[in-house]
Amino acid sequence: MFKSSGLIALLMMAFALFAAACAPTAAPTSAPVVQTVVVKETAAPQVITATPGAPAPASGSLAMNGAGATFPFPLYSKWFYDYAFVDPTVKFNYQSIGSGGGIAQITAKTVDFGASDAILNDEQLAKAAGIQMFPTVAGAEVLAYNLLGEDGKPITALLKLPYTATADIFLGKITKWNDPILQQANPDIKLPAKDIIVVHRSDGSGTTYIFTDYLSKVSPEWKEKVGNATSVKWPTGLGGKGNEGVSGLVSQNDGAIGYVELAYALTNKLPYGIPQNKAGEYVDVGKTPEGVQQAMSDFGANLGDKLAISIVDAPGKNSYPIAGYTYLLNYMNQEDCTKGKKFVEFFKWALTEGTKDATDLKYVPLPDDVKQQVLGKLDKMTCKGNPL
Repeated sequence: MFKSSGLIALLMMAFALFAAACAPTAAPTSAPVVQTVVVKETAAPQVITATPGAPAPASGSLAMNGAGATFPFPLYSKWFYDYAFVDPTVKFNYQSIGSGGGIAQITAKTVDFGASDAILNDEQLAKAAGIQMFPTVAGAEVLAYNLLGEDGKPITALLKLPYTATADIFLGKITKWNDPILQQANPDIKLPAKDIIVVHRSDGSGTTYIFTDYLSKVSPEWKEKVGNATSVKWPTGLGGKGNEGVSGLVSQNDGAIGYVELAYALTNKLPYGIPQNKAGEYVDVGKTPEGVQQAMSDFGANLGDKLAISIVDAPGKNSYPIAGYTYLLNYMNQEDCTKGKKFVEFFKWALTEGTKDATDLKYVPLPDDVKQQVLGKLDKMTCKGNPL
């Protein structure tokens, strides 16, 4: 009996030692937290970075989900990261899927907020009764290009694009880089006899809305044949998803040109063309935000109840012609009081403390008179009919 019990005890001990040896080792609790960004294609600006030595923000217990425009994605990413240090209880999750997707998701109320560069039309507003557009910043779109000269070296000059030339390129009427219209505007640059590869958005896009709004203003032919919308039937070219996708396609194709938000061109070190403005001038918006500021000023601060206005093809001598506001979308009467309050608190922070992030990333903060209209509208938001 004793021998049997001892044998059993030895077997149990051996099994315990074997199980301990095979068990997975627990991860150390002091492992460093690394902040990462997943980049679509090759082109999303890498903007979410922590200050050296600063602790990582706490993981928020309240998730705020949003989706929409890629145009402001670099800025919104930075805002959401920075705000985690201000209010660690909330975590923002934002999908950069294009304005069309953002409008659809906030209309269906599958996200807590949407984002769009496009101005909602009457039909869209009717489908999302009670929704409000809130301008956040303004920004510029540039014509990023990738072009090797006849000597095989990249042409990096800021090419001048005469007033209707951009529309004619995207209509497929100007097909060669050494077209007389382009060569005459750039006499100091030997442009190659190379096909122009047009790159445009393939998804529903507020960036497209601003760009086609501009093309419709400068070209009656474009307005008649193609028009202005978040998604259009392109006469020619390749399609890329998001500002990231367009930047990637331009980077990968010699002879390509495409429209992207300024930050994407700068981050990817893509040269860009300068469209001639309505006054006949060429304004380099990459050097200073004054071109966008002047365009905003040209159209005034009265944004109406919709809080939205087009600022393309501005008449001022120093105005940049392809500029636009970008907007957050949310309902004035919230169903979740906690999320509604957090949205208002975040947005007020973004319009004040967040302006530095905007200027650092080449966006233009709202003028004070526009900002006051936005803050006034935020103060009127309710939850289930009661003040937030």
